[in-house]
Amino acid sequence: MKIPKNIEPLIDDGVVDEVLRQLKGGKEATVYLVRCGSELRCAKVYKKANNRSFRHATEYMEGRKVKNSRRGRAMHKGSRYGREEQESSWQNAEVDALYVLAAAGVRVPKAFGFYDGVLLMEVVLDADDNIAPRLADVSLEADLAVTYHNFLIGEVVRMLCAGIIHGDLSEYNILLSGEGPVIIDLPQAVSAAGNNQAARLLDRDVENLKIYFGQFAPQLLASEYAAEIWKLYKEGKLKPDTQLSGKFKHSTKAADVRGMLRELEEVREEHEEKRRKKDY
Repeated sequence: MKIPKNIEPLIDDGVVDEVLRQLKGGKEATVYLVRCGSELRCAKVYKKANNRSFRHATEYMEGRKVKNSRRGRAMHKGSRYGREEQESSWQNAEVDALYVLAAAGVRVPKAFGFYDGVLLMEVVLDADDNIAPRLADVSLEADLAVTYHNFLIGEVVRMLCAGIIHGDLSEYNILLSGEGPVIIDLPQAVSAAGNNQAARLLDRDVENLKIYFGQFAPQLLASEYAAEIWKLYKEGKLKPDTQLSGKFKHSTKAADVRGMLRELEEVREEHEEKRRKKDY
């Protein structure tokens, strides 16, 4: 097949020997099956921001560290240089997440290197050594659905303990390997401690798993893992091997609106007092 332009430098440098075929075309990247020596690998070629349709990228970018202050200012202003740096940050987030999660024991593809917008990874195979299917493309017996659901909830916990939330987890970015589910597609991974949307994104990830597996095992639809996990995380009690119940008692206590308004007024008055002293 015709060699994609982004992969040409890897061919020239001897990193990739042959592009065999396209495996997947997605909203933020296209994945190819390539040969590197005697090994088969995946080459994930990221699309430029103006060529991909992934929405709401800004909510995922929040909390990501930028080492260079000039880059940070440019990204905030949205200049051409800033957009290029933002795109680089978006791509590197997946590379960084793969290494962190692999070290934490999360089942993700092994990364072999990142080359100017091209990520080389291991090929995930099924039990018959064929390309592993997406979870969305298989049908499951109830018992196996419960087993996979429990495993993936454990992976969500392990990820959170490593400080990362997938942010877009669903049956469409989980592959079913010969050893079980493998989590993929992490450019939108967020910092659990640095992103104000972390709790909501975690809840959505877990809800997606519940709804998908719940069609095979309806008893899962009554579970409340997200709230339980986040509460333990905030309290500093969440560990990779924490035993979860899937149950959570939501507070029925009415919000103290007057108290909240009073606190806000006190903060405002304190701010005004500091401003007056500064002006004086």
